[in-house]
Amino acid sequence: MMRLALVTIVHRRHAHLRRQRAWIEAMEPQPLLHVVVSMDDDEIRSVVAETDACPTVVTQLDTGGELPLSAARNLGVRVAEEHGAQNVALLDVDCLPGPDLARDYTEAIQEAADEESPAVVCGRVYYLPSGLVEADYTLARLRRAGEDHPVRTVPEPGDLVEGDPRLLWSLNVAMSLTDWHRIGGFDERYVGYGGEDTDFGQRLKAAGGTMYWSAGAEAFHQYHPISDPPVEHAVAIARNANLFHSNWGFYPMEGWLAQLQREGHLMLGPAGWREA
Repeated sequence: MMRLALVTIVHRRHAHLRRQRAWIEAMEPQPLLHVVVSMDDDEIRSVVAETDACPTVVTQLDTGGELPLSAARNLGVRVAEEHGAQNVALLDVDCLPGPDLARDYTEAIQEAADEESPAVVCGRVYYLPSGLVEADYTLARLRRAGEDHPVRTVPEPGDLVEGDPRLLWSLNVAMSLTDWHRIGGFDERYVGYGGEDTDFGQRLKAAGGTMYWSAGAEAFHQYHPISDPPVEHAVAIARNANLFHSNWGFYPMEGWLAQLQREGHLMLGPAGWREA
């Protein structure tokens, strides 16, 4: 039996979740489980119930403030493990899984397995443009329409290529539960937007582990508007950047921090980054 669970954390984004669930239903083989962690959103259960995808567990995380992305991912993985998962894939709510994602990740995790150190596999992500209509949401059309992120490596099919753990983004990653525990999960002191993925990559590195790029385990990132830089998250970015610096001795998100400083939103002082 396929022992890989998908974990998706979500706050709103109902249209994205509906489409993701439809694509999970088309996966072959099906994952063992889809764990959906709802952050302060009482409507998620009804959205999930609209689709007969694989066995699904919805769990609620009440936050009362900024979204605790790290804590939500950790909760989702705990639930997956409680339901018998041996491997786990983190899949953001705006990502559609390709039909072979569960098989590709299971095979890649087995290939990357090392008794001495953990491994994390990052599947391929196609970034989709705006303006797609429903008829465009076929595998062939999305492969043509999507673009790879310029800093992400796409190996030859079937290959795994070692990557820089500073580029680890949790929108589409997988590992064994054994390696999840070796890494220690996400640092739950990160709250709000920014830094927790890069911190997870450093935790992987500190555990002596390796991040691998894969051309398989495809996911398709649904378009949504973004702010560049994300001014609305400036305070959280500064706080999380300071936490990261206290952990690892350098700052993440250098581009955003520099832009937010130039635009007068943040400033860097002796105690670190703060609101200007």
